[in-house]
Amino acid sequence: MSKSRVAQSQFEKMRPQLMGLAYRMLGTVADAEDAVQDTFLKWQAQEIERINNADAWLTRVCANHCLDILKSAHKTRLDYVGPWIPEPLQTLTTDTPESALDKAQTLTTAFLMVLERLTPKERAAYLLREVFANSYREVADVLQISEPTCRQLVSRAKRNVQSAAPRCAPPPKEQEQFLDAFLAAVETGSVEKMQRLLSASVRYRTDGGGKATALTRSLDGAEQVAKYIVRILGRLWDQNQTRLVELNGVRSLVVFESGEAHTAMSFGFDEAGKVADVFVSRNPDKLGHLSLIYTHDLKNGGLWHEGFSASNLQ
Repeated sequence: MSKSRVAQSQFEKMRPQLMGLAYRMLGTVADAEDAVQDTFLKWQAQEIERINNADAWLTRVCANHCLDILKSAHKTRLDYVGPWIPEPLQTLTTDTPESALDKAQTLTTAFLMVLERLTPKERAAYLLREVFANSYREVADVLQISEPTCRQLVSRAKRNVQSAAPRCAPPPKEQEQFLDAFLAAVETGSVEKMQRLLSASVRYRTDGGGKATALTRSLDGAEQVAKYIVRILGRLWDQNQTRLVELNGVRSLVVFESGEAHTAMSFGFDEAGKVADVFVSRNPDKLGHLSLIYTHDLKNGGLWHEGFSASNLQ
């Protein structure tokens, strides 16, 4: 096998994990793909026979490119119109063994929003250690810090994540029952029924990015959120087509108009199974990838979709 084929084969093996890391760090598909593409181009330029650990090298380059993107994205986020929500992914999750539940939760929108509270280096350290199971030494090498500093960084990140108390989504069957009840409340115009599905402290956020009609502030509290969903969104959905899909591993809703997605709604749950967060994406720049179905590999956190190969990056 030629050197170029060997290099491409090694990259292909790691690509899902690189995409899984980049998407979790950055929250948008386009930026994640840019990070993976940059990694591939740098990999092509290397004399790979001189690289002792290809997986570690690829991880380091990809993670550091993500850190560079996050630094440049800071001002963009400050200027962003209204709430910022990670770009939704249509996902395919097979039957999830109980032992893999924690890994499954690391792709949910609720979890990605928790990661937004961390500094870029804390986010990278946490993901590399806790999600992708790298050793402290490997994480330290990626971030170019000492191992003791790395341990402190991961520990601080874990405390911040745990203090946010992200909850596990209910089992798929319960999620489907919730969506049936949710849609019934919308269709019948029942604020009372909707309110019973929501936690008392539920938060509703809409991401329009200044490019679509959206609230520029969050709504808080079950009564306020229930009234808005039933009385405002209920009217808007009457003339549109709503589909039940899986977004980021959670049963969700996508609303279509003239065959194109214009609203994606996903949910975060509390430990009682009630909705604690409603995430609504309306920014058209964040809905273009909904036609792709990403498989989430629960063994290694990787993300991939059919038809992709490293040759697409050239």
